[in-house]
Amino acid sequence: KGLSQILAGLELGRINVAARGVGVARACLEESVVYAQTRETFGKPICQHQTIQIKLADMATKVEAARLLTEQAAAAYDQGKRCDMEAGMAKLAATEAALENATEAMRIHGAYGYSPEYNIERYYRDAPLLCIGEGTNELQRLIIAKQLVERSPV
Repeated sequence: KGLSQILAGLELGRINVAARGVGVARACLEESVVYAQTRETFGKPICQHQTIQIKLADMATKVEAARLLTEQAAAAYDQGKRCDMEAGMAKLAATEAALENATEAMRIHGAYGYSPEYNIERYYRDAPLLCIGEGTNELQRLIIAKQLVERSPV
């Protein structure tokens, strides 16, 4: 039973990293929304500029997709099902969302994003590490593909 126990530990670890990714991605979104409502350029809050609106919309969509995949993987794990593919998908989507949202948050905040007085600076440093922990995202893609083939016999 050693292999199944190891796999279960990896599944749970990946779900945990995915949840952290969702948290970082969401924090980047929330702080960017607040900042965009208060920072003004050309006489109006930057949240009224279409480019910023598009960035915020994309960030929100990534957060929601990552959250749903993470919840789905956690539910499968709680039910005792094999969920290495689901955990890999959640980890991949959530950590990529964290990385992309941290980058977009930095762009929205501009030079202030580099300042330690804003949390964005920390999220921008932390997000890349999530893409490595519990198996790199490249490895997750291989796991997902392998499971797709195994679960879809011809």
